[in-house]
Amino acid sequence: MTTIKHSNRRPWIGLTALCAPLLALSGCASDAGGFGQSKDEAAGTGAASASGGGDEGGGDEGLGVGQGGSQDFGQFKEILDRGEIPGPGTLDDLGFFNEHKLVLPKPSCPNDVCLHGLFGQMGNMITGSDCITVLVGMNTAINIEKLERPPLNLALVIDTSGSMQGEAIAYVREGLMRMLDGLESSDRISLITFSSGAHVQVEAVGGDAPELINAIDAISANGGTNIYDGLRTGFEIVDAHALEGAQNRVVFLSDGMATDGITNDAKIISMAAGYAAQGYGLTTIGVGETFDAELMRSLSEQASGNFYFLQDPAAVQEVFHEEVTSFLVPLAEDVSIDVDIGDAYVLRGIYGTKLFDIAAGAGSIEIPNLQLAHRTSVDDHEDGGRRGGGGAILLELLRKQGEAPTQDVGALKLRYRVPKTETYVDEQVQIQIPVAPDQVDLEKGTFDDISVQKGFVMLNIYIGFQMAATRAAQGDLTGAHHVLDGLDQNVDAWLVQNPDFDIEDDLKYIRLFKTNLLNAGAAEMPPTQPGQEPPPPSEPWPND
Repeated sequence: MTTIKHSNRRPWIGLTALCAPLLALSGCASDAGGFGQSKDEAAGTGAASASGGGDEGGGDEGLGVGQGGSQDFGQFKEILDRGEIPGPGTLDDLGFFNEHKLVLPKPSCPNDVCLHGLFGQMGNMITGSDCITVLVGMNTAINIEKLERPPLNLALVIDTSGSMQGEAIAYVREGLMRMLDGLESSDRISLITFSSGAHVQVEAVGGDAPELINAIDAISANGGTNIYDGLRTGFEIVDAHALEGAQNRVVFLSDGMATDGITNDAKIISMAAGYAAQGYGLTTIGVGETFDAELMRSLSEQASGNFYFLQDPAAVQEVFHEEVTSFLVPLAEDVSIDVDIGDAYVLRGIYGTKLFDIAAGAGSIEIPNLQLAHRTSVDDHEDGGRRGGGGAILLELLRKQGEAPTQDVGALKLRYRVPKTETYVDEQVQIQIPVAPDQVDLEKGTFDDISVQKGFVMLNIYIGFQMAATRAAQGDLTGAHHVLDGLDQNVDAWLVQNPDFDIEDDLKYIRLFKTNLLNAGAAEMPPTQPGQEPPPPSEPWPND
């Protein structure tokens, strides 16, 4: 299948699909279902908690594997924390999923990256209609202590405009100092600061060089924000010291909009794309409320890098260290995943990745590179942040009407290139219903593994946020509140049986979103008649 590259950052497709002609498909819009039955429960053995099973820092569960791109949904949360209502464009699925850590089954394949395709079927958490999902997860059994990190040719480009004065610049200095602990003697580090113009403070020195330490300690803030000049200078320094087999990368931090020099976003992105085409990576970090999140996200996507939206400037202390200890250890490059679905089902949606194609009910996914996920367990959030969980890719399936369901749902085919080689690795896993098709419990739900159950909850929360944000943007504040109200109750009920830090934090923001809607004039939707429940929201996954 020819893979058509495109971005899946788009309004929730289900809202526009409400007007689509109905096809002969039976998917996520039939009989009401519930939650709770895992593969183990179906066999009478019970299931582990979503946060159980030990951590992934060295146990049988292995280490998580993640993608580049957005590592959080900080912009969405920051708007809610301010008491405002976020728009649908402030949330994307990749960033949302990356704030969730999944404990996948043991990586038992012989390769550095092991693929999992886990089936789940239950009622959705917004209207209760039946949905079928497949969790595409990846992990590794490698020993991180034996993993050789390539040397770094790293340019740190730091915004020192006047708006960074005070707490923000102090945290940047502390974060850079902490980052030094993760550097090796073979690394070459450059430090560029920019305000109204760019200034090279230190060029291509070792991580323990006194001049680097002194330059970090001397960083201060004053002036405007010349993003173009700062970013271009960082790329020029990386280019001048490019090393074969090294990670040649810019890490770019800013708290504002471009105010000096070239301020046109398209020109800034085009410049970055030119350097990305030469193989130079870019990670972007936005701090505070006022930076250009869309520009920073787009820049990172040009170069297969990470993007962080830091609500709290203190989090920058963690991010710099994460970038040199986890992200810069590549596990796989030129990654592709083909999704082949059997005759009884159709692939309707792919969530949690950027480059994909769906055609004739099958799909292709492309990922530039994979690296170790930052978080090692569900409970690994000491700094208060959830980013870097490795996320997941969620597939949504529809069952064809008139076709009898089969236990064999389809197959996933993984192919990737081993870094610094021309060797390709292929792996295939089958997608199967964990019980006989006629034993699927639509009342409680049927899951291949606890991780796909958590993945389904993640997807429902993401869709609920998107539906509510879209309705609010259209002026339907009460309808937005109604969507979140049902989601609130179902997520709360799920957490009673499955305590999980990530989902508990999501629930906090569901409730904060509801509060903000009420404060903006939404009404709690009453029953249509005494003793009747209000009508359910529109189907998030209609037959289309």
